Amino acid sequence: MISKHFEIGKFKEETNFFLFYGENEGLKLETIETHFKNFNKKNTHRYTEKEIIANKEIFFESIYSKSFFENEKLILISDVTDKTLNIIEEVIETKIEDEVFILLAKRLEKKSKIRNFFEKDERTLIIPFYEDTSQTLVTIARKILNENKINLSQENLNLIVERAQGDRINLKNELQKIISLSQNNKKMELEDILKLTNLSENYSAGELVDNCLSKNKKRTLNILNENIPSGEDNILILRTFLIKLKRLRKLRLSLKENNNIDQVINSFKPPIFWKDKNIIKQQIEIWELNDIESFIQDLNNTETLIKRNPQISNQIINNMILDKIENTNIQI
Repeated sequence: MISKHFEIGKFKEETNFFLFYGENEGLKLETIETHFKNFNKKNTHRYTEKEIIANKEIFFESIYSKSFFENEKLILISDVTDKTLNIIEEVIETKIEDEVFILLAKRLEKKSKIRNFFEKDERTLIIPFYEDTSQTLVTIARKILNENKINLSQENLNLIVERAQGDRINLKNELQKIISLSQNNKKMELEDILKLTNLSENYSAGELVDNCLSKNKKRTLNILNENIPSGEDNILILRTFLIKLKRLRKLRLSLKENNNIDQVINSFKPPIFWKDKNIIKQQIEIWELNDIESFIQDLNNTETLIKRNPQISNQIINNMILDKIENTNIQI
C-alpha cells in the first residue's frame, strides 16, 4: 500500500511493516517521533541492512525474543536496499505481532524490488519522503520563530533557509542558534545571522563543496588545512554535497532534452542565484551523470562510516574529498 506521511495514522492498525524512502531524512525523523512516540530508547532496536545480512540468525533471534519489560518493540532498519527483501518477506510471513518494523531507504528507483513489494502487498505500507521546497522550509521557520516570539526580517529568514541547504534538520539547528542568542535580548542583525549560520567565521560547507565539485584542488586543500570542523560540521558537509549533487543530476538530465547549458541553468527550478551560475556551469561540464550517481552512493557510505567512527570523522571526510579531486585533467 502507498500513503503520505501525514496519513500514516490511518494505517497503524492495519500493518506493522513500513518502508520510508527518499532523501528527506528530517521529515522521516519527525514522522517517527510523531506517530511512534509510544516507543522509547529501551524498546527501540536499530539495525543496518549490512548487520542484518551478516548476522541473519542473530537478527531473527532478537526480534522473536522478548524481555520481561518489553510489551512492544520498534525495529528500525537503515540503509535498506533490495538485498533486504527476502529477509523482510520471511519476517512478514511469520505474522509477528507487537513489533513495528520501519525500513529506512534512500532513493529507490521505480524498478526496485522492495519498493514494488511494499507498494503492492496489502500487509505493508510505503511512504515516499520528497525534498522540502524553499516555501516549506520558510513555513517551518516561521512557525518555530513565532513560537519563540522572535521577529526576523524576510531577508534574514531567506538567508537562514538558503544556508539550511534544503534540509529541515539543518534549518532547525540554525534556528536553535538564533533562539539561544535571542535569549540575551540581543537584536538580531544580518551580521549576526551570517556568523551564526556559518560552520565557522571564515569557512562554510558550501564553499568547500563548490570548490571540490569544481575540481579546484588548490582552494579545496587550503580550506581543509585552515579549518578543523566538528562532527556536526562533517555531517553538514555531507548533506551539502548531497544537495548540490542532486541539483547537478537534475541539470544533467535536463541537458538530454535541451543541449543549451545556459538555457537549462536559467530555467531551473528553484531558480539558481546569478552569482552561482558560472560555478554550476563549470561543475556540469566536469561531472558526467554516472559520476554524479557514483558520488551520491559514496556519500551514503561515508555517512555510515562517520556515524560508526565519529572520532576519525575529519580523516574520513578529508579522504573522500581528496579522492574526488585527485587524478583529474581539469586545469586548476
